[in-house]
Amino acid sequence: MHSNAMPSGASGHAASNGRLEANGRVNANDQGKVNGHPRTEGQARAGEQARAGEQAEVSTQSDGIPEATVARLPVYLRALYGLAERGISTVASEELAAAAGVNSAKLRKDLSHLGSYGIRGVGYDVDYLVYQVSRTLGLTQDWPVLIVGAGNLGRALANYGGFVSRGFTISAMLDSDPAIVGSRIARLTVRHVDELEAVVARHKVAIGVIATPAGSAQATCDRLVSAGVTSILNFAPLVLSVPEGVDVRKVDLSIELQILAFHAQRRSASRPESESASATSTPGRPGGGNAKAVDGRSRPQITPELAAKG
Repeated sequence: MHSNAMPSGASGHAASNGRLEANGRVNANDQGKVNGHPRTEGQARAGEQARAGEQAEVSTQSDGIPEATVARLPVYLRALYGLAERGISTVASEELAAAAGVNSAKLRKDLSHLGSYGIRGVGYDVDYLVYQVSRTLGLTQDWPVLIVGAGNLGRALANYGGFVSRGFTISAMLDSDPAIVGSRIARLTVRHVDELEAVVARHKVAIGVIATPAGSAQATCDRLVSAGVTSILNFAPLVLSVPEGVDVRKVDLSIELQILAFHAQRRSASRPESESASATSTPGRPGGGNAKAVDGRSRPQITPELAAKG
């Protein structure tokens, strides 16, 4: 998982600016102040640009944004926070693209869906772009989150500080283990999973996080959906079945590791044969013998002869 903790300082100020704009608390006639405090030049500029581009943004959002673009927006936002923390007020598309790991043409096309085209010879206003991306992603409001499963993964998620700074509030945690129910995790008292529907209603949960074993993941998902939760983040190693209108994002770290193993194997195969042999052999067991699988069972070593037959 990538770390999404929000940078402090200037980037936090940029995020605050975006929230103030979206909630309508920026008053241009309030003697140059925001909530009683003097506005910075960046805030004033962002406010003026927000009002000027309001109509264009509304029409663009109503046309829909490609899913691939939506998937890249959080990456752009993280890069923008980094720039803001360094005190950079404007950024060229090439620099922002490099920070986000994409090409500049793709970045410009993505941002055009937001109604943001930058200024030729100047680039993009960092504060205002933070506001635009945050608004598009829905990060200018708070989202109550429920975590089901208070094991090691659930605990780690509950203790991760980056969620709060992005507008995601962990409102409750549920588990079925009597040894865990009633304990305190990240200032929350773990409730029994039997209270799921009541907890969803009480906290107006918008997003459900499933951090349960695979065996109970689908039943948990069904209960969340029945309770009115339409956005689910699934960490269980299982493909969930959901009705139309429910969005599920799956995070499977083992799949990511297997993909990395594939690429590592390809790189290893491209090395000289002697180097590969010495790296994979085990002392006392020529050729490495039988490899141990993650489940503890032995896997037969694939010899060059067997590989040739395959």
